[in-house]
Amino acid sequence: MEVWLIALLLAAHLAFWGAGLAWLAMPRRWRAFWPLLVPAAGFGLQSAVVWWGAAAGAAGTDAYGRWAQLLPAALLAVALARGGARRMAREVARVGIVLGLGGLVVVAAAGAVAAGGAGATTVSLGSCDAADYGAGARVLQEFARTERGGFFGQHEVVAILSVDNFFDYWLRLNHFTPAALLALNATLLGRAPHALATVHTGLLLAALVPAAFWAARALFGQRGALALVVAAAAAASPLWWYAVAHVAPGQLLAAQALVWVTWAGVVQVRRRSAWAGAPLLGLAFWLVAGAYNFLLPAVLLPAGLHAAWALRGPGAVGRGVRWAAAMLAPLAAVALAFPARFAGYAERLTLLQTHDFGWRIPALTPEGWMGLVGGTDLAAWPAVSVRVCLAAGMVALWGAAGLALVRRRPAALALPLAVLAPVVAGYVLLQVRGAWWGTNASYDAYKLLAVFYPLLLPVLWSWAALRQGGGPLRWVSVSALVVTVLAGGTFASARILAALAGAPLRVTPELAALRAAEDRPELAGGVNLLVPDMWSRLWANAFLLRRPQYFESHTYEARRDTPLRGAWDLQGGVVGAGSPEQGRRELSPRFALVPAGGWRATATRGWFPVEQAPAGGRPWQWTGREAEIEVRNPGDTAVPVTFTLRARGWGDRVLTLRAADGSATGAALALGDAETELVWRDLRAPPGVSRWVLASAQPARPAGGSDPRELAVQVFRLTVAAAGR
Repeated sequence: MEVWLIALLLAAHLAFWGAGLAWLAMPRRWRAFWPLLVPAAGFGLQSAVVWWGAAAGAAGTDAYGRWAQLLPAALLAVALARGGARRMAREVARVGIVLGLGGLVVVAAAGAVAAGGAGATTVSLGSCDAADYGAGARVLQEFARTERGGFFGQHEVVAILSVDNFFDYWLRLNHFTPAALLALNATLLGRAPHALATVHTGLLLAALVPAAFWAARALFGQRGALALVVAAAAAASPLWWYAVAHVAPGQLLAAQALVWVTWAGVVQVRRRSAWAGAPLLGLAFWLVAGAYNFLLPAVLLPAGLHAAWALRGPGAVGRGVRWAAAMLAPLAAVALAFPARFAGYAERLTLLQTHDFGWRIPALTPEGWMGLVGGTDLAAWPAVSVRVCLAAGMVALWGAAGLALVRRRPAALALPLAVLAPVVAGYVLLQVRGAWWGTNASYDAYKLLAVFYPLLLPVLWSWAALRQGGGPLRWVSVSALVVTVLAGGTFASARILAALAGAPLRVTPELAALRAAEDRPELAGGVNLLVPDMWSRLWANAFLLRRPQYFESHTYEARRDTPLRGAWDLQGGVVGAGSPEQGRRELSPRFALVPAGGWRATATRGWFPVEQAPAGGRPWQWTGREAEIEVRNPGDTAVPVTFTLRARGWGDRVLTLRAADGSATGAALALGDAETELVWRDLRAPPGVSRWVLASAQPARPAGGSDPRELAVQVFRLTVAAAGR
């Protein structure tokens, strides 16, 4: 129930924050459509308030967030006084179907989270971005910009280029707006950021539905049912649901901004109304600067290419200069209002060139651009014949639509080409680059496509207009194709939502409980985050921000690997070391604090990633036939050790434990398919680092289904402790 309440309140807050500003910022000629601008206005105003609060040195949104609601209330009061409540209500009702489609998106996102059974929390299909945003949200929610205690002032850990503290990292280099939105809404709802992140990303997708509708109607002249088809395609697009499932809000915010920047630029060409869209442009530019500042030049491309063609001829230079001035003046104003986002622009580009961010995403062929994908990872349909037929069919439909447009009005091709040229060229180039160099450039290609997608959708669906003017047979045939393609995209998105309900990455109650551990006085000396999986390690970082932290491996931007100088080790894997007698302090079934410099045990070769049931509970790791454990004995002599294993076998098995160098071998112990505790005693661990092998006498067995793994033992806990200590 809590998930649904959070979704409702997030949507209500967005409407409240955006309504007044949207009415005031919408150019007078199109003011009747102000409700379509509400999401962009709401996100922009919320983000700007957090920025100004941080710049003023306030102690986070918890200090000013509730008072800040006076600003949207005042703007709404002005709009109501000038526009009239009844008239504004009628204008909302006019686009009620579009807003309703967006509402269905929010319901679907909340349903996927609720279906996991763990309550209001963050879930992800694979990306750890949500944990990064969770840390940023807590920074902006609870701390002042001058904060340098705990993790904030650890220069050696967080320093990136010109940034030497964790707060300025969010203002200058990282994606500020997604974290700012989480921070403010967490304050207003009285929840922690991790309770909101996935549902809020669903709200960002819902906000793109009216933007796509407006692009179809106002930019491409697609009225009536065709514009509603584009809106429905936006709501059902697996390309955007993929972003929701990986909690990737930045691209959804940039996509929102791109629509309004392009529309304002085209209006200035068509209507010669140079400054009417200045407030709207300022709002859109801030959305991009706050979320994906490195894309600022890209969002100007469609409008710029269209203007270059439309303003050609005698006097083109003068008209072009006036157009550019009208577009860039609001951008300059935004740069003055939010200087750090622009000061860090070149450094952000440097980071993108330095690090191979992301992962590899399958290249989309024509049917994939329409949402007809075969897997939750956006892979194509496995049957080549099906894929070829679908792709050929889509190309044929686009060709027919293009010919029809040329015959009717050739000049109308200018804007579609201005949209298609940069995104198609960029997408193909990035995909080829990734394949050639073996990098994750396909990740950048996907993000480019996702940002441009609200402008692409009207172009991709232009063939739906072919049902007009061709008789009943054509109308029925094209309408049936529209329904079929929409159904295919909806089915693909439903599969993503089903996978999200059982997502492998989620903030479980015991992970969130680390927030309480932050207050333990012994952690004042710092903590080494020896948590094997990046998702949990990043969330642990977010929950322990008031304490110095050290990382064994380069975890993420602003979390560099350094010598482990903490007074305590936070162990968060299935494999651990130490005993209560050695100072081990259990925080939960998974997490424990162990004095630094003591015994350590790490799962290395032969282990599969940590898994956990969707609703929480104990984590586990599967092993292959052999799994290696690395043990560190801090002393200078060999010491008897005890290995304690809680596990179940994938079928009946006999397990042995031996030193990798053959110096010691434990007894052969039987393990069935029920959870059992096995203990190996009187094995001697030499000083320093030693490697041990857990081996099954029986071969590993296939996991079954589509899982390609060969599994032997499901390990719930393996601890190593010095005997008698």
